[in-house]
Amino acid sequence: MLRVMFVCLGNICRSAMAECIMTQFAEQRRLSDRFYLDSAGTSSEEEGNGIYPAAARKLQQMGVTVLSHAAKQLRDEDYDKFDLFLCMEQRNVDSAKRILRGDKDNKVIRLLDLSAEPRNIADPWWSGDFDKAYNDIVEGCECLIDYAARV
Repeated sequence: MLRVMFVCLGNICRSAMAECIMTQFAEQRRLSDRFYLDSAGTSSEEEGNGIYPAAARKLQQMGVTVLSHAAKQLRDEDYDKFDLFLCMEQRNVDSAKRILRGDKDNKVIRLLDLSAEPRNIADPWWSGDFDKAYNDIVEGCECLIDYAARV
């Protein structure tokens, strides 16, 4: 089983969306037993909050089930509990490595580092572009399924 933690800043938009999308992809492909999925933020400012309403609307619009969610902050003890920390942007990678007290096993990367076009996933909370964030996250989750098939 591949244990994956999706990571963004507040855990109310991108990482929460990724957890919902990947959960549905795994269920649709009958791969749920191959993944343990969770999400967290590098900041504590949204702790306890649900998925941001615009993010939830985008998921619903695309037919993705919005999971029950309460934002939480990444903790240093998470490092030994997960195989991969898939961050949405380089700033999240840097913050996650600080919170996790390093990355001796090279488990902290950007979600789209798994893709043919490695890049950041822009924060839709700031940009308002939930369509682009959704499409980038879908691409990353498809790449994660391919990655899991190889490991």
